[in-house]
Amino acid sequence: MCGRFVATRSPQDLSGLFHVTQWDPADLVAPSWNVAPTDDVWTVWERLDRGTGAVERQLRAVRWGLVPSWAKSPGVGAKMINARVETVHEKPAYRRAFAKRRCLLPADGFYEWQTLPAAAGSTGRPRKQPYFISPEDGQVMALAGLYEFWRDPGVASDDDPAAWWATCTLVTTEATDAAGRIHPRMPLAIAPDHYDEWLDPAHHDTDELRALLMTPAGGRLDARAVSTAVNSVRNNGPHLLDPPG
Repeated sequence: MCGRFVATRSPQDLSGLFHVTQWDPADLVAPSWNVAPTDDVWTVWERLDRGTGAVERQLRAVRWGLVPSWAKSPGVGAKMINARVETVHEKPAYRRAFAKRRCLLPADGFYEWQTLPAAAGSTGRPRKQPYFISPEDGQVMALAGLYEFWRDPGVASDDDPAAWWATCTLVTTEATDAAGRIHPRMPLAIAPDHYDEWLDPAHHDTDELRALLMTPAGGRLDARAVSTAVNSVRNNGPHLLDPPG
């Protein structure tokens, strides 16, 4: 499971990195060193403009925690922050999005927690040490995600922006390399050469799409212990990446 990550790059930087053709300046997400479920996050996706017939690559602020279109309440999204790669193409909550609505979630890195035993002779409980896992070269991570739209039945008009919720989830797999020493699961990523294929809304071949998924940074990841301040979603700022005190 990937339950927290870091995303601090500006929309201007992300637009350049991902060759975005459309971004609404009114759509804002603050830099965060402690992105948590139900937070708004930046996503990159491609959508067909019905007016022009052209496909546009967009940078959009989306709520993390996928709400299927058939859900009765948006509250289910808090439990759908991750989609397992082993079943993402067949689970009812994700299979339509996997076939038609794929996205990228730009990130600096992600957090995982390792359970450490209590000190010898101590009566205390085991503790969880957070680790920040990121590419060794410091490049942006393009985490593989899915997005969905949910219609709020409490809003009368379809034209009201409040009528539609845009939500997303991260695709995860068994952890390897540095991440595997910390936690059994980790997010998957898409290589720059495969952005076009992954985002193409007309690409529906499940096997080909699954083949695009890869370990972030090609497995060249750094994992370092960081401050336990990240344990609380109320804390934010670059100090969360400081070594444990």
